[in-house]
Amino acid sequence: MESLRLIDEWPVDETAAGVVGADGVIRGRHGDPARPYRLASVTKLLTAYTAHIAVEEGVFELDTPAGPAGSTVRHLLAHTSGLAFDAHKVMAEPGTRRLYSNAGFEQLAEALSEHAGITFADYLAEALLSPLGMTATELAGSPAAGATSTLDDLLRFAAELQSPKLLAPETLRAATEVAFPGLSGVLPGFGHQKPNDWGLGFELRDHKSPHWTGAHSSPRTFGHFGQSGTFLWADPDAGFSCVALTDRSFGPWAAEVWPPFTDAVLAELTA
Repeated sequence: MESLRLIDEWPVDETAAGVVGADGVIRGRHGDPARPYRLASVTKLLTAYTAHIAVEEGVFELDTPAGPAGSTVRHLLAHTSGLAFDAHKVMAEPGTRRLYSNAGFEQLAEALSEHAGITFADYLAEALLSPLGMTATELAGSPAAGATSTLDDLLRFAAELQSPKLLAPETLRAATEVAFPGLSGVLPGFGHQKPNDWGLGFELRDHKSPHWTGAHSSPRTFGHFGQSGTFLWADPDAGFSCVALTDRSFGPWAAEVWPPFTDAVLAELTA
């Protein structure tokens, strides 16, 4: 895909990008597909998906109490537990505000580990990474932001996000619909959004402006980006997912180049 070559113009030293269809067929790759990159908050997609697998396996339920008083697994996934961004400190009553929280995902992983009786990293490996053949992916830090992975591994996961084999399709569909609708909040790097709609672990495109996906991304597009300069989106209407990995931290450069890149990718796919 010629549009993927636009990453060569980004102000980064190392980058890789690829597109995969809902059928699992890779439509294009550019850059080293086996080089490991830090995922930062793209890690949350892996953690959330693992949590949904755990729900289906009966480890816990979405409404199982977890996190601060009054909070549940559902609240933690949707960033509505009331926990602060990077501190295990309660800032609001559960369900009243959309407070993006790394601490919330750490408490989500702790709850899963407690109910499963094994470490979260082991459950992640057994439930998600191993079945998808993501042999180069490792969680060496926080379940909110501590994974490393490669383009090839994330393309496997991106295909799963479109045609789930490890989850029931209706489970993923529900997880990518708005949870606790109408709540406003800050989308990190892109300012206050009203509303700041979020699914159960998945950031939703909807009609947010500004946003890190493209102007022509469908409102149903979901995914995540990371402060390490990485992103993964899945556009159900287009029928494709895109992954981009870099070695430069997120900043104004990314907010400038990512949306037109996504629009170029979508234009080539639908031409």
